[in-house]
Amino acid sequence: MRTRLILILGAMTLAACNQGQQQAQTNQPTIRVRGPEQDRLHQLDAFNLAIGLKRAIYANGYVCKRITDAGFVGEYKNLDVWEARCVEGRDWALFTAADGTVQVRDCRDMGSNGFPACEIKRRPKGSFSELR
Repeated sequence: MRTRLILILGAMTLAACNQGQQQAQTNQPTIRVRGPEQDRLHQLDAFNLAIGLKRAIYANGYVCKRITDAGFVGEYKNLDVWEARCVEGRDWALFTAADGTVQVRDCRDMGSNGFPACEIKRRPKGSFSELR
């Protein structure tokens, strides 16, 4: 009987410790990491944003002869997500990191697996029709 009581008290103690750990983990602040490159993209006009996004698309091995529309989609974890629509009919999602690196994905792959859908929420100043 005494052994059983000790086991029950031990199990209750362990359960209480586990609850404390779970509670401490949920109260942790979210850390946001930003880089100057991410902030600069938000300050560009349409012409210069198109140049930057187009270079990133080519650097990742893809083709975009002319950007017809582009803008900010939103945030995914610590990445800013941009969309570039190309004259060839392909839409690209560009994930910019705090260290200045960019990952490019086809917008057809977006909206699933937890990724945000390619929907431009904010466009830069200026017009993309000037880029012809």
